Amino acid sequence: MLVIEVRDLRKGFGPVTAVDGLSFSLERGEFYGLLGPNGAGKTSTIRMLYGISPLGGGSLKVFGLDIAAHWREIRTRTGVCQQDNTLDPDLSVEQNLFVYAGYFGLERSLAKARTAELLDFFALSHKREAKVMELSGGMIRRLSLARSLINEPELLILDEPTTGLDPQSRHQVWDRLQALRKKGLTLLLTTHYMDEAERLCDRLLIMDHGRLLVEGSPRELIDRHAGRDVVEVEEAGADMLDWARAHGLTFDRSGTRLILYIPEAALGQVEADFSRLFCAKRCTLRRASLEDVFLRLTGRELRE
Repeated sequence: MLVIEVRDLRKGFGPVTAVDGLSFSLERGEFYGLLGPNGAGKTSTIRMLYGISPLGGGSLKVFGLDIAAHWREIRTRTGVCQQDNTLDPDLSVEQNLFVYAGYFGLERSLAKARTAELLDFFALSHKREAKVMELSGGMIRRLSLARSLINEPELLILDEPTTGLDPQSRHQVWDRLQALRKKGLTLLLTTHYMDEAERLCDRLLIMDHGRLLVEGSPRELIDRHAGRDVVEVEEAGADMLDWARAHGLTFDRSGTRLILYIPEAALGQVEADFSRLFCAKRCTLRRASLEDVFLRLTGRELRE
């Protein structure tokens, strides 16, 4: 069953086109990533997905329901964890969940049970009486996630859920998200951390200027657009570029740095020859990653 079905989605703000004919779908139980640089149209897409912003064109169905006609029902079945901290600083950790449950009309006994269950799941039971401002950044993100699940949603939308967290806190959040996926929850993630998307997502799309660039599993996209290995050379000479062109290899330039993409078929003698000829001191060899794909498709220049 399709949980989300987007067809030719459009959104504009005056002369600016934020979303330009975007189409994708999300299966039940899938962990799906929506990636793109700043200004790519991700936020505009997400805001249309949970009914905050009206469509500018195209169609959008969630749970098979048209978002324009059934946005109230869709919201009751959806959880949203926003990037910003929207927790109530005047309430305790426990109260932030219990009070929020009231917005969905949960009976008092059920709200109490869900609150206790989520505090335990996110390892926050020992902080139930603490105020939000007493929590660490990682705890705040876990509490925000817990609150987004209070209504037992069928779909969870995560807008950059680990921004600003230290590595330990990020891994704690990842562990909880993977556990939710194993329980059958459908998740949609936006993130600027490519390692996060590569680790968590079953499928993802990369968009820019409001349009879909590529879609597929992280491994498929890496193999297709970056190959198996990457060789980086800090001070690349013309001889390296000529050699790469002669052997039909794909590469990018960033200043004086050469980023050479080695496909599976060239891993043997071709890679060895390049290393022998040019890599006595100045090369770094590593496995290709989703970040290589992202930079290849969206560019390496800074975005304002």
